[in-house]
Amino acid sequence: QVHLVESGGGSVQAGGSLRLSCAVFGYAHSSYCLAWFRQAPGKEREGVALIDSDGSTEYTDSMKGRFTISQDNAKNTLYLQMNSLKPEDTAMYYCAADFLCRRKYSDYVFTGQGTQVTVSS
Repeated sequence: QVHLVESGGGSVQAGGSLRLSCAVFGYAHSSYCLAWFRQAPGKEREGVALIDSDGSTEYTDSMKGRFTISQDNAKNTLYLQMNSLKPEDTAMYYCAADFLCRRKYSDYVFTGQGTQVTVSS
């Protein structure tokens, strides 16, 4: 049984940093794609970044240069380092996993429960 557990969210002032973690349990395939999505109140869920089993990464343009996705294979953990946070980054952040990278969160087979990030001005 695969399940994902996010942590690391919290409240921070604009310009601050947070590191989100996503522990992945039970995924046994050597090929995978891990992704971060977010959903702000009243908005659709949007992709943030993804990383595949080859180490290739992709970022949504608005997060490039501020967010960094990484993984620790020994710990089966996905990370999202977020710097220079803005109030518009306030959202629930979710991680997702699948055999292939998907464009839509709803297409991922495995998803977490989310961790809240709040950025105050």
